[in-house]
Amino acid sequence: MGWRSPLLPLLLLFFSFITLSMGGAKESGLRICAFNVQKFDKVKSSNYRLMHTLLRIVSRCDIALLQEVMDPKAIDALVKSLNRETERYNGYHYKSLSSKSLGNSPSNMQQYVFIYRVETVNVTGQHQYQKKQSFVREPFVVAFQSNRTAINKFILVPLHTEPSQAIQEIDRLYDVCEEVSKKWNNKNVMLLGDFHAGCAYVTRASKKKIRLFSSSKFSSLIGDKVDTTVSDETHCAYDRIIVHGEPLLKAIAPFSANVFNYHKEFKLSRSLALQLSDHLPVEVTLKGSALLLQATPLLILLSVSAVVQSFLSAL
Repeated sequence: MGWRSPLLPLLLLFFSFITLSMGGAKESGLRICAFNVQKFDKVKSSNYRLMHTLLRIVSRCDIALLQEVMDPKAIDALVKSLNRETERYNGYHYKSLSSKSLGNSPSNMQQYVFIYRVETVNVTGQHQYQKKQSFVREPFVVAFQSNRTAINKFILVPLHTEPSQAIQEIDRLYDVCEEVSKKWNNKNVMLLGDFHAGCAYVTRASKKKIRLFSSSKFSSLIGDKVDTTVSDETHCAYDRIIVHGEPLLKAIAPFSANVFNYHKEFKLSRSLALQLSDHLPVEVTLKGSALLLQATPLLILLSVSAVVQSFLSAL
């Protein structure tokens, strides 16, 4: 029978804590994404190459807002693939939460869909904005909670504007923000989606008429000069992420608000990328929980202390 040091279990425990702590530091924070998938229906979801690309995009995010979803069965297929055991999407389990079909034309009814990791976030409430005259596709607002974030509780307000009404609809998001802030007594609100907030739809002059851009209560994380389109013929900041209030703004990880250029990142041809969408996803990361970050060195200290004490006792 081989000799076994009495310190071995404690040493293993110590190195386990180190590994977990380092892993926790890597995975701290929460990534939120918004992507107009452009007429996402059963036909598109049955295309393996397009679905594989979409799976890679969505699986990067703790919460992914998908817009222009035309068929619930396409979402069912997407979530099923994300949760398939044979696939490797970071070991998370995903759920979806969808609005009803919204729009003013039977041929163009769309859903807002949130796909989220159940291990990192919880849904605490949902609210369908009801004022029909305000939007063609009224925001489907969802309240989330996560122990991984410094902000803990926050509200996401999605919008896919009608291009010809972009100025008016973006401005009316101010009223939506006021309503849901009071409803849940929470001012940590993020507004995101394909706002058509650039080029001919929203000019520099017209931005002065939009309260989300003129009010100091709101901060736009995706700038006017950013290109959120796939085509090399356009350079427009259509897709936006806007946050309400200083606490939420301070909870944003520095330089994390970006466009994810899947065309370049995945080395796809532009034609294949355009088959999935003519938009690029936008994303931002909320800082990790302060408690988690404080606990990491404490775990290491306790582990070291246990090892030292056991070593001294063995002498």
